[in-house]
Amino acid sequence: MDFRELAVPGAWEITPRQHGDARGVFLEWFTQSAFEDAVGHPFEPKQANCSVSAAGVVRGIHFADVPPSQAKYVTCPTGAVLDVVVDIRVGSPTFGTWDAVLLDDVDRRAVYLSEGLGHAFCALEDGSTVMYLCSEPYAPTREHGVHPLSEELAITWPTTDRRGRPLTLQLSDKDAAAPSLRDAAAQGLLPAYAEATGFTAALRRG
Repeated sequence: MDFRELAVPGAWEITPRQHGDARGVFLEWFTQSAFEDAVGHPFEPKQANCSVSAAGVVRGIHFADVPPSQAKYVTCPTGAVLDVVVDIRVGSPTFGTWDAVLLDDVDRRAVYLSEGLGHAFCALEDGSTVMYLCSEPYAPTREHGVHPLSEELAITWPTTDRRGRPLTLQLSDKDAAAPSLRDAAAQGLLPAYAEATGFTAALRRG
């Protein structure tokens, strides 16, 4: 299992080692020991989610109040998605930076994003299934969003699906009504960099 930190500090791409033969494939998509060695603190999931999306569906950008926020460990066992992590932490040296990883049923990578970061993905094939482990349960009153097409972020969303066919982006009503990054900051919705990194540092101290 190989870990690579993304351009957004506090987020990692995880590439598993696959063992295949005529019967199929076996892999470990999460192991606590490898995670702690790479990231520097434990990850103890309290909720596991699964979503299935049609091609072009964009979910996010979602985040939760800090503390405790909601760290996520994300993979795509079926289909393919472009998974995007966004630094929305006010005061961060990389505020507004985003990075993306292709998650699919070929390389079977995963993405981990720590507390205080924004998360979104775009499905590249009908039936694309995303599964993610969460450090905290879903809490509706603490959940927020930033519009995924926010001009300040200028995320390069896919224009074609997995087979190269034109892709039309589809947002939920909730995500379409989300504020831009600038407006979310003005409304005081975004987490503070010092608070988010301080919370993660406390996890390291254990």
